[in-house]
Amino acid sequence: MKVCHVIHDLRRGGAEHLLVDLAGVAAGYGIEMSVVSLMPTAGHGYADALRRAGVEVRSLGLRSRWDPRAGSELADVLRELGSDLVHSHMKHADLVAARAATTLDLPMVSSLHVMEDGVGGLGRFKRRLAMRARDRSAVRILAVSGALREWYLGLSGRDPSTVLVLHNGVPAPPDYPPGHRAAVRASLGVPDDSVMAVTVVILRPGKGVDDLLAAAAALPPEPDIRFVIAGSGPEENRLRSEAGRLGLLGERVLFPGFTEDVAGLLAAADLLVHPSHADALATAVIHGMAAGLPVVATDVGGTGEIVEPGHGVLVPAGDPEALGAAIGELAGDPPRRQAMSETARERFAAEFDIRVWAGRLRDVYQEVLSER
Repeated sequence: MKVCHVIHDLRRGGAEHLLVDLAGVAAGYGIEMSVVSLMPTAGHGYADALRRAGVEVRSLGLRSRWDPRAGSELADVLRELGSDLVHSHMKHADLVAARAATTLDLPMVSSLHVMEDGVGGLGRFKRRLAMRARDRSAVRILAVSGALREWYLGLSGRDPSTVLVLHNGVPAPPDYPPGHRAAVRASLGVPDDSVMAVTVVILRPGKGVDDLLAAAAALPPEPDIRFVIAGSGPEENRLRSEAGRLGLLGERVLFPGFTEDVAGLLAAADLLVHPSHADALATAVIHGMAAGLPVVATDVGGTGEIVEPGHGVLVPAGDPEALGAAIGELAGDPPRRQAMSETARERFAAEFDIRVWAGRLRDVYQEVLSER
């Protein structure tokens, strides 16, 4: 089946990376995949990654995500590609895909990736436009978590049977050579016998990194925990300054910046910490489980649907004391961490491997096409 994924752009982001991951396995599930970006893709690494995976990538080259010509231009591309189904991601793509799908009488599936809470008047207006477009044209809506599904149903009033939960998946990490762990730690300056706690995050408001720094500052010197906060973003300089003010920077807390090789970093870690204040689905937590890491995470959004007591600990968001206590307890209990590691890998393989997700996605596509 020929499925065209439509997305606003192909810069770094969770939905964008999901398409790259899907591209690696789609053909094995009978999905001939193409991707259309509303915005130009020049210099966007994910566009290149998709092409290397053999995916046809097109760009409408819009200067604005709200260009009224976009629907007809997308319809022309879909017609040329011979698409059987269009799958949209994010609200701007939903609007454009809905118009094109209606023009061509193509079935449309829409994925919900984020909870758009706390938006102002313009944001609510855009959210409402996208919701109307989905409800008019999408025969299935796929929410990345049950929490997101309930949020959407509370706003839209749509038939619940057409809004499905499809948790995202990620690829299983490769097998690393025996010296990998030591090499990564040496590059970061983390001793072999320290407990390495990794947080993979975009450094922007709402990600809870201030809570993590406060928790790190309050922990006793033993066990020796080194916090590696991997990511970049608008808050990076401020957070570095805060870590320095607390006497943590360069010793207990490290900011190595953005890394494309998340799996390689996690393979050298002992613990995954995710302190976010809001998440529809915490993909970083899934990556941690894939690496066999015990997880300490905040109980927000769909995180509780991923993390179970056997392989992780949930704490309230915005509570540095609870966060620090959970980290400290796991850091000081190697046998418990080892047991959690095995459970995490098992749960990942059963529920969150990209191949599991691709199979479930194929089933949705087949069901939609069978209804035509």
